[in-house]
Amino acid sequence: MSTFEQRRRVAFAVARKDLTIEWNSRILVNQVAPFAAIVMVLFAFALDNDGILQRVAPGLVWLATLFSMLVVIQRTFAVESADGALDALRVAGVDPSAIFIGKSLALMVQLFALELLLVGTAVVLYGVEMSLLGFAEAIVTLLTATVGLACVGTLYGGLAGGARGRETLLPLLLLPVVAPVLIGATRATEAAFGSAGAQVSEGWPWILLLAVFAVIFAVVGSVAFGPLVDE
Repeated sequence: MSTFEQRRRVAFAVARKDLTIEWNSRILVNQVAPFAAIVMVLFAFALDNDGILQRVAPGLVWLATLFSMLVVIQRTFAVESADGALDALRVAGVDPSAIFIGKSLALMVQLFALELLLVGTAVVLYGVEMSLLGFAEAIVTLLTATVGLACVGTLYGGLAGGARGRETLLPLLLLPVVAPVLIGATRATEAAFGSAGAQVSEGWPWILLLAVFAVIFAVVGSVAFGPLVDE
């Protein structure tokens, strides 16, 4: 069996394991999704102006995504630390890059489902209207940004997972790093939503920037995950 095939199998096994744990626990459905929806509702009450809500809806979607992502990452690595699963994989000699890819894939699936919920909430609650091209651009934005967020989230989740005070350490480490993704995703989503008169064509350069960040985070994460977790 080639090294690539072995990594692929390990990555899909790790992703399947994480998604199975989530499916059995229903944490995303029963806790994280309601939390994200409540954040969106609180934003609506705080701003209380349809014009303002429609203009800032893209930023609110991604802020709610980041807040929810922190909860998902902390829980994922708390489970790993509690039962020693990650340590067992490392002791068994499993390629850390395959572990990183697998956990990132599982996080991508969860984040994308959550983002779809948040975009739907923005359409219903904030009165956002999208054209067909805007909808397509929104989906591409979600996919591209999700890759970057999942990769950097897995990397820093592994770093903070075994540390004391990881609940407060993870946001301090993660949020400054994902700031470029937040900015790019917000601008691309503004174009998709047509917020403040933005045109759909204005979003594609931002999507390209998101793709660059996704590639950088994926490569760096694959290389650095093993040493960081070992430390």
